[in-house]
Amino acid sequence: MFNKTPENPPKIKPYNGNDSILWSVMIPVYNCFNYIEITLNSVLQQAPSSELMQIEVIDDCSTDGDVEKLVNEVGKGRITYYRQQENVGSLRNFETCINRSKGKYIHLLHGDDKIDFGFYNEIETLFHNFPQAGAAFTNFKYIDSKNKLVDIKNKKILDSPGEIHNFIDMIAVQQLIQPPAIVVKRTTYETLGSFFAVHYGEDWEMWTRIASKFPMAYSPKYLAFYRVNHGIGISHNSFISGQNVMDMKKVINIIKNYIPVNKQSKIEKASLKYYAKYCAKVANSLLLDNKDAAFRQIRGAWSISKDYKTLLWIVRFYSMYILRYKQIENLWYSTKKNVSKIKLNNF
Repeated sequence: MFNKTPENPPKIKPYNGNDSILWSVMIPVYNCFNYIEITLNSVLQQAPSSELMQIEVIDDCSTDGDVEKLVNEVGKGRITYYRQQENVGSLRNFETCINRSKGKYIHLLHGDDKIDFGFYNEIETLFHNFPQAGAAFTNFKYIDSKNKLVDIKNKKILDSPGEIHNFIDMIAVQQLIQPPAIVVKRTTYETLGSFFAVHYGEDWEMWTRIASKFPMAYSPKYLAFYRVNHGIGISHNSFISGQNVMDMKKVINIIKNYIPVNKQSKIEKASLKYYAKYCAKVANSLLLDNKDAAFRQIRGAWSISKDYKTLLWIVRFYSMYILRYKQIENLWYSTKKNVSKIKLNNF
């Protein structure tokens, strides 16, 4: 029976074709039609010839637009298009991307993200200077639905390009890499398998799995853009349903097995504290627009870590809730009183 959520990392078969190349830019899409053109153009502006770079869109049966037509119009024959026969879910779509890739280096660029000019040159330099690296990534920024930068601080891991020593100890605590910023060697995926287990946090698990087995190279240059606050996608839906809480608990439990036994307890505890705080922050951001979702997140925060700092964030949340409720209540009574005065004056 077909399972959209593999319980174990799906195997990636070696590419046996005669046309293997250096780069594979594989672009999984599902109902992100309004952003695909931006994503494609960010690649095309710096893409080498088709002899060096494969560019392909893998469509998981989108329903929000004619993706194939758009790809043909924007790509003008440079970009190939593949559509799943049925919706297979994000994990299986990623698996298809990797298995269809021909390149030595695989860039899994989601259809609503983008990269800056110079990204591929920087990644190629990293792999050249650090040939043992299983993956390489740059720093990145966050953008919103209108392509404006979001004021989220993203600290540099290193001040200059290099291999990150003991990176597993850092990445196992919290997500430090967003998908548009990282390129993975095909042989790395062939060794470790594809994404599995969850639909939220699956990338964090993968990057940590890689870091547990291979060195990772990094550049502090901001050359990738990860889109947030656009009201679509897996992350948004997970926040609304609360699925992200269950998924993060599962990912933390999986990641624990990648860490040396003597460090497991300390790192797991730090990770639980971090994501409890993260859920509390998500709850605050949802409070005005979706109260039910906000309360799911705040309950999730407490279920992740019953730490005193988590408690402080929960108190802060309820204080904001009560304050906003009182503001709304006062506004309602004020409006009602003004309406009554108008009626009396008109009478």
